[in-house]
Amino acid sequence: MNALDPPRQALATALAALAGYVDAVGFLSADRYFVSFMSGNSTRMATDLIAEGPRKAMVPALLILGFVLGVAMGNVVAHKAGRWRKPAVLSFVTALLALAALLALSQYLEAMMAMLVFAMGALNNTMQRNETPVALTYLTGALVRIGQGLGGMLTGRGANGIAGFFALWLALAGGAALGATMFLRVGAACLPLAVLAAALLSLAGWRIARVNHGS
Repeated sequence: MNALDPPRQALATALAALAGYVDAVGFLSADRYFVSFMSGNSTRMATDLIAEGPRKAMVPALLILGFVLGVAMGNVVAHKAGRWRKPAVLSFVTALLALAALLALSQYLEAMMAMLVFAMGALNNTMQRNETPVALTYLTGALVRIGQGLGGMLTGRGANGIAGFFALWLALAGGAALGATMFLRVGAACLPLAVLAAALLSLAGWRIARVNHGS
């Protein structure tokens, strides 16, 4: 995160908020399963397998598989797009979210969850520095960096740039709070807001790629 310039840091923070929003909607839509937090789904898969049997464990297992396939599809889009990776991947994510919104309004819950998990997997191909993707939908690493920075402060070594990681975590948590609020008010009809946000972020990604020739 600290290796990114300010425009890219701002985009990453906004994308984390989008991921939080979408994950909250998916979480509340489908028996408390996640569409972006695969560590949680992995734990649920293992516990469901032991506590309730293989059939119950298939749900989180399929979500994990969908996430991995979404990452793979996003990676192909990013590779083909070259320096236009950001707008290309975000346009792909926007299309998946739009399809998810249509499926939600048509009461196709399983298909909606599939599109959401594909979208969140693909989203992680948006930001990259020195061939290393910047995680946007899972922030345990960011919390580790915050903790390390606090440890550095306590031992006189400095905070090591924890502000950016804290902003990333706060954005995801804030996005999730907004997603939960909107879902409780209007149900799955709140997904078009995520589509609009993704479309606007696609434009932001295009501007960054055009001005700075991508990275």
